[in-house]
This record gives sequence, structure tokens and C-alpha cells, in this order.
Amino acid sequence: MMTTKIFVCPVVIPAKSPVAFMILFALLMFLMLTDSIVSNISLESAAFTQKEDSQSLQTLTVTRNIKSDVVLPLSLTVSTKNNIVDEKHGIGKFRRKLPEHEIFMSDELTRKFHGRLLEFFNRGCEVHFFMTWISKVGSFGRREIMAAESVFKAHPNGCLMILSRTMDSVQGYRILKPLLDRGFKVIAVAPDFPFLVKNTPAEAWLDDMKSGKKDPGVIPLAQNLSNLMRLVVLYKYGGVYLDTDFIVMRSFKGLKNTIGAQSIDVVSKNWTRLNNAVLVFDMKHPLVLKFIEEFALTFDGNKWGHNGPYMISRVVRRVEGRPGYNFTILPPMAFYPVDWIKIGGLFKMPKDRTGSRWIEAKLQQLKRQTYGVHLWNKQSSKLVVEEGSVMERLMAQNCVLCKHIYSS
Repeated sequence: MMTTKIFVCPVVIPAKSPVAFMILFALLMFLMLTDSIVSNISLESAAFTQKEDSQSLQTLTVTRNIKSDVVLPLSLTVSTKNNIVDEKHGIGKFRRKLPEHEIFMSDELTRKFHGRLLEFFNRGCEVHFFMTWISKVGSFGRREIMAAESVFKAHPNGCLMILSRTMDSVQGYRILKPLLDRGFKVIAVAPDFPFLVKNTPAEAWLDDMKSGKKDPGVIPLAQNLSNLMRLVVLYKYGGVYLDTDFIVMRSFKGLKNTIGAQSIDVVSKNWTRLNNAVLVFDMKHPLVLKFIEEFALTFDGNKWGHNGPYMISRVVRRVEGRPGYNFTILPPMAFYPVDWIKIGGLFKMPKDRTGSRWIEAKLQQLKRQTYGVHLWNKQSSKLVVEEGSVMERLMAQNCVLCKHIYSS
């Protein structure tokens, strides 16, 4: 804050000189007015400078987030300078220009993706598995390791590739090393996203996102990137995609071009919703191409599930029964035997004999009818696996390292 000071020098005025008095009075008023004007100009200049500094700081903060090695999962924070008014249509809509995040670009590491993938899967793999991890490497925890363990418990000669820039690192290697030390074939590879979407309908979607023509929305971008990445990698290479909160219970070797229903109508037994946590498809399958096309054309980053499970369901409803789309829809017991609302019950220990009998019956049912159990991590990630619970028994039966079972 600026302080205005007026310095008055003593002046000797003849007592009987009204003309001199009026001249001095006018001079003092002029000096006070001039000082006030200069002060106001200085204050306005300071306020303008502060505003400019604030905008520069905001832009700098966004730039640093973009260039950080690990920023996902994220809800994008964009400078107000990137808001573009659609004046052409006069509707006042804003388009948020997507920052140039690392996953949208190719570099020396990602350009090796295709060669690394071919080399890895050329190792006598009985089944090719993919997972995606678009988050901090430190967030890849015990639950995710358990999912990887279960893959190898059911497929000792299977191969698991985790598509992840953050896991493709020294720290990621250390996380996977216990599995590698036991001879299991697992690797984390930074994906080349532009290469994966090239010559697919998603290529135009990516261009629109990078140019700011398409709004990424409020849903964490990582979620929608994972939805798309699983599709394009299966389309180009074929194999099995699994979420990282899925416990495999039996071999997938006999499955071919398969999706799982999440729910069915209790009367008609027809499926009501499909899910994309487990996808099994051959390379270049036409249904997967339809999924990619639907993702690109109807993308909405503001609706949860719109570009994932709901998108899968929309496409299958349209093409089901049409020639050229050969695929199988398995009932909920195959991959989603417990709905997300009831998943907490699998983590609880029995309180009495009735509870113990229920757990034994549930385990027998899962053993007979289930390929694996989706844990609905959003609902169950903070639950503790209680001793004697269904989840404790499942983890103990399907692990290979078998550490830290009693934890969230």
C-alpha cells in the first residue's frame, strides 16, 4: 500500500499581502491535486501488475503439472486462457483445450512399444494378458499385485503386459520383481498411444482432444483413457484384457471373443448390462472396431460409464444377432458373481455357524461357475480382508506370493 506524504515548508508571509496569500494557497492546492493523481495512477498500475502476475502464476502451475512425470489419475485443471468461446454459433459454450499430456505424445521410450510387445509375447505364452495402469507407480499396491498373482496361478505359462508409463520404471520393476524371480512372464511397457490409435476411428478423436475441439470432461481422464486403451490394444494384437481389481480363478485358455454380463433380467434371463472389466478378443475383431468407433463418435467426459460399460452395452444391443459379429456373452456368474453393492459381504468373517455354512456354499458355487471375481475396487479398496472370509479364502487359493492377504 502506498502512503501519500505532503511536505510543507514554512513560508513567511507579509500580514497585509492578500495577493501573495492567494498565490500561495493556489500553489498548495495544485501540489496536493498533482500528488493525488500520481498516487492513483501508481495504485492502478500495481493492481494491474498483480493481476498479470496472478494469471502468470496460474498458467505456470498448469504447465508444471503437465510436465510432471506422474500426474494421473487427474481431473484436468486448465488455465482460463485456454477457454475458447464459440462465437461463431453465438451459444456461449466453452471448449477446454487439452494440455499436451505425456500419454498423448510419442517419445524415444514409447516408440519402442511395438517391438517390445512382439518380443515379449514371442516367448511361448499360452495366453496373452493385458492390464492398464494410468496412475502413480506408488499406487500399484497389494490389491493389484494380487490380481497379477492370480493370473499366474491359473496360467503358469501365461504372459502379462501392464500398459503403463509409470510402471515402466525402476520402481515399477522392483514391484514386479518378486514375480519375475519366480519365473513368471510379466512386464510393464510404456504404450505409444498415437501408434495404438493410428488407422482407427480413435485417431480423429485424439486429434480433436489435442487441439481442444473436444472437451475431456469432469470424469478423471485416466478412466476414459483406460477404456480406450484396452480396446485399441486388443484390436491390434488380440488377447485378454483384465482390470487390476480382478481375481482369476480358472484358466481363460478356452475363451474366445467373450464379454461378460454384469446383470440380467430375473424373468427373461436376458442381459441388461454388460461390463468391460474383462474382454477376450481376437486381433482385428469387427466388434472391437465398433467399440472404438462408438467411443470416438459419442465420447462424453461428463458421464460416468458412458465411454465404458454403457458404451459396450449400446454397441452390442445394435449388432447382436447380425452376421459377421461372432462373440459370446457369459452370464454374470462368469466374471461378476457379486454385484458392487454386495461386494463388502465377501470381506466379512463368519459370525456364527450359519455364516460359516454360507461361506462354504459360496466358495463351492464360485469354484463351479466362475472364471474370476471382480472386486469393484471403488467400493472395496478400503475394506480389510477379515480372516475366514470368502475373500481371504479366495486370495489364499489363488495367490503365488501369498503375502499381505489381510490388508486393504
